[in-house]
Amino acid sequence: MRSLNKQALIRALVLAAAIVFLTLGLKDGGFRDVKNKAIMICYECMGIG
Repeated sequence: MRSLNKQALIRALVLAAAIVFLTLGLKDGGFRDVKNKAIMICYECMGIG
């Protein structure tokens, strides 16, 4: 039973860290960078960019 509680704690900490990092990335505007890079990759694949 003890390892089950330890696993649950680790999962909760990883989930909390993921939420924090996602929030920081959204506040910093990281989604715009990813979107712009994805658009450029698509344009390069089509031969436009």
